[in-house]
Formats: sequence, C-alpha cells, structure tokens
Amino acid sequence: MTEPAPASDSSARLDKWLWAVRIFKSRALATDACRAGSVTINELAAKPGRDVHAGEIVCVRQGLMTRSLKVIGVPRSRVGAKLVAEFCTDLTPASEWEKVKVQRVQQILAREKGSGRPTKRDRRMLDRLYE
Repeated sequence: MTEPAPASDSSARLDKWLWAVRIFKSRALATDACRAGSVTINELAAKPGRDVHAGEIVCVRQGLMTRSLKVIGVPRSRVGAKLVAEFCTDLTPASEWEKVKVQRVQQILAREKGSGRPTKRDRRMLDRLYE
C-alpha cells in the first residue's frame, strides 16, 4: 500500500482539500459550506474554488463549533483518518469542543412538553450521567 504524498505544487481547491482531510463526508457538502460562508481562510470568506496553500489557517463552522485548521500539505486524494495529521494541524480551542459536549448533554436531558414526570428508569439514567 502506498501512502499519498503531498502534491508537488502544494495547492488545491478548498472544497477538495476539506473533503480530502475528512472535514466533510463529500465534496458537495464542502462546496455547499463554502458557498454558505461557513469557511474562512485567514479570516476572509473563501469560495470553493480558491486554492489552499501550506501555512494558511482554515476556519470551518460546523453547527455550534468552529474548527480551526492549519494547512501543512495538500493530499493528492482523500486520505485515511490516520494520515490526516500529515496534512493539517487542528488548532481548535478546547472551549469549542466543550460546546459540543454541553449540547449532547442538553439533548439527553431535554424532555417533550407534556410528557410528565421522569420514570424511575429515566432518573437512573440521569444519575449515571452525572456520576
């Protein structure tokens, strides 16, 4: 098995790079995020066709969280999860990851209006969550 090497010119389309380093599941999703203004490069809005070069900081807003990534290299094609670290460095602050954790807990704790009191099983699940 050969490992994908960085391209010789060290630049690629932004949407292709986001897909290749596994930020988005498909290139179409990456393109849509760029067009929606959810992706910035060095704090400037970026179009999907913009070239990405090594050393640039790419910020991607995904739901509540904004991920910050430093471009190290450009893969020739989509890389495996273990090889992503060779092409980008995650600079996302811990506070952004905490937002996601809090949201998950809130979803678990949320109850439908009018569903009544929690059952004994619900209370036990809540107790396990807080232990």
